[in-house]
Order: sequence, then C-alpha cells, then structure tokens
Amino acid sequence: MEVKVLDINGKETGRSVQLADSVFAIEPNKHAVYLDVKQYLANQRQGTHKAKERSEVAGSTRKIKKQKGTGTARAGSAKNPLFKGGGTVFGPRPRSYSFKLNKSLKRLARKSAFSLKVKDSSLIVVEDFTFEVPNTKNFINVLKALGLENKKSLLVLGESNKNVYLSSRNLQRASVVTSSELSTYGIMNNNALVLTEGSIEGIVDNLSK
Repeated sequence: MEVKVLDINGKETGRSVQLADSVFAIEPNKHAVYLDVKQYLANQRQGTHKAKERSEVAGSTRKIKKQKGTGTARAGSAKNPLFKGGGTVFGPRPRSYSFKLNKSLKRLARKSAFSLKVKDSSLIVVEDFTFEVPNTKNFINVLKALGLENKKSLLVLGESNKNVYLSSRNLQRASVVTSSELSTYGIMNNNALVLTEGSIEGIVDNLSK
C-alpha cells in the first residue's frame, strides 16, 4: 500500500512510501484492541484504595450494653459495621489491577489499530524534520499545515528528538513518541496519527518480531 509523503508545510513532496500490508492493512481484530487498551488503562491504576474494617477501626472493644433485656439487638462492640463510625464490611484493599497478555496478541492489537486508522483515513506520513531550538509556535504551524490544529494528534518519530518533543509538550491535543514507545492506547486515543518516514521501518520491525 502506497501513501504519499507530505512536507511540514502540508504539501506533497512527490515521493511515496510503501506501507506493509501485514501491519497497516490487516482485518482489524477489535477484541484484541479492546484487551490491549484495557491492560494499558489497568496498569495506570495505583490500586491504593483502602477502607478500615472492623478489626482496624480505632475504638474500645468493651461490650457496649448487656446481652439481654434491652429490647434491642445484641451488640458486642462500638466497632460493629452497623454503627456510625464502625468498620466497613468487605471494604477495598490495596491491590494491583495489572494482568498479562501474550506478546502475539499485543502485536495483533497494534496492527489492528494501525489498520483502523488507515481505514478511517486518519494516517498521515510526513518527511523527517527537526527544529533548531524548541519552539511551540513552529510545532503549531506544522499542525496547521497538516490540518490538525483542532484535532487530537500523535506524532511518531523514528528516534528521540528533544527539540520536537519539547516543542509539543505544552499542547493539550498533540503528543510525540518514538516508534518503540507506541502503544495501542496511544494510537486509538488520537484522531490523527502522523508518521515520519524514519519511523515506519522501526514500526514494521517491532511488529514483525
């Protein structure tokens, strides 16, 4: 599959790149995408929630009233969950929400995500570029030239570029990653995916292992 290469002014360079059908043109497996996104979000959870149970609540263990003859239910402790200030029954405890997925399934999920972006015409290829110094205005001009100033976009670089990364850091709707940092969530959580020419080979290599 051939895709035209644009420059940072949004104009065609007259060149095109060949995108591997095995990565960018497969039949998307939406369930694999769901599982990979679910794992990513689960891994972001701290899991530090905690509620005190009966044995952990501060208070006296004295029997608060006699067993019989009061006309009400028996009660052995002020820490009883039925009382105000008592413990919580089966409250949340610190835990890890992470779970494992097979590498093959995660590769399938990323391939499916790329293929979905191609189907939606949400994938753009631009020539490799850099900035002499970090400059947010220059990065915004690139987004405007590509028609992405009002869209949430992800720019994928072949290798780390500090100036380009710092230029995008203050923008809410734009983010920059390298091909080795790509995740299914990152691909699907953006309206447009912008690949630099130098990133394509790394993407294909990572998904062909």
